[in-house]
Amino acid sequence: MRISESCAKCLYDRQKEKTDNEEYLAEVKRIIDERGENDTSPYLVYLFNKTHERMFGSSADYKEIKKQYNDLVLGMESKLRAEIEDSKNPLAKSLVAARIGNYIDFGAMNHVDQNEFLSLFDDIDMTSDGDILTYESFIKECTQAKRFLLITDNCGEIVLDKLMLEQLKKRFPHLDIKVMVRGKDVLNDATLEDAEYSGINEIAEIISNGEAIAGTVYDMLPEDAKKAFDEADVILAKGQGNYESMYGQGFHAFYEFLCKCELFTSRFEVPRLTGIFIEDK
Repeated sequence: MRISESCAKCLYDRQKEKTDNEEYLAEVKRIIDERGENDTSPYLVYLFNKTHERMFGSSADYKEIKKQYNDLVLGMESKLRAEIEDSKNPLAKSLVAARIGNYIDFGAMNHVDQNEFLSLFDDIDMTSDGDILTYESFIKECTQAKRFLLITDNCGEIVLDKLMLEQLKKRFPHLDIKVMVRGKDVLNDATLEDAEYSGINEIAEIISNGEAIAGTVYDMLPEDAKKAFDEADVILAKGQGNYESMYGQGFHAFYEFLCKCELFTSRFEVPRLTGIFIEDK
């Protein structure tokens, strides 16, 4: 997903909120101005973070925030699982619940409000025509598939991803499921440590994207991750960062996220926090 001028300005402004160091901001501006035609926001932020580490040392530590939201959603797990399993279509309901988890984003959101997050669970039914059409295609692909790859996004959200994978395995027990997480700490994104804390590793094999990047850039993946990516019959990528870095790159994948910034609300012509479930063929 190419970077518009408004997105470039937003990227710069977010870095300016972190520091007023002129040398650092000049380097950020250079990275933005010299970006390649196919460079994406997650990749530029990756370069910003590398520059920030070189100039100032390590970036902000999100360990406590990650644990806070993992624990919050783990505390909701039993109740949500029961609600999902009691529904007419548990897999569809679990996909909506997993998408709500995409709210927990300390990169795209100016402010993460726990009460607003919890309020989104008041309705976890799949009702929109767009969602239903995509879901029908998703079911068809999973029926024919052997290998499934879930590309995760945030902490807290990964617990809801686990509930979704539970339903996926019940519906399609033949599927070999792999889960890709971030290779190193970046914002509040899920890593191997978080995957194990959430328990999702008990359902699927966990692989790493190898880098501290809040997205999925194929050329940056380690060989085992590329292999899993290439061999997957169905790919489900969570979050705006994965959409930005993968969509339109020639991959057949499904994407699921909430629209949390002006770039996405404008692109899809929807209100803030609208859920999107789409397929890129």
